[in-house]
Amino acid sequence: MRGFVVGTVVTAIAFIILTKFLPQFVSFEGDLVGLVIVSVIFGIVNGLIGPIVRLLALPLRMMTLGLIGFVINAGLLLLTAWIAGVMHFDLTVGDFPPTLLSIDTLVAAIVGAVVLSLVSTAVRLVIPD
Repeated sequence: MRGFVVGTVVTAIAFIILTKFLPQFVSFEGDLVGLVIVSVIFGIVNGLIGPIVRLLALPLRMMTLGLIGFVINAGLLLLTAWIAGVMHFDLTVGDFPPTLLSIDTLVAAIVGAVVLSLVSTAVRLVIPD
């Protein structure tokens, strides 16, 4: 339980940094509580759906030497934005939602996923599990 709470706080910090420094890729209109709820949504999506997608994409991961992992993480970020939008939290990745997938949205999702993972890793080095 402590690991999930620490992970949620780390993800919330990463989302704060991501939305403040790169609002053209990922933006959030809301308060800190909403951002924590989005972090919980991201943790649940990443914890439940992420391993299944990564396992199913294992042949692609081997063929691309793991580079498809960026696309998988971007897809999980887009799924989080969709779920947050359904729950009336305004997390926007590129032009998604309201616009469906476009090249700009995919680029924004990949950049957002990479920055989110880098910031999460850096914060986890400071805050141990």
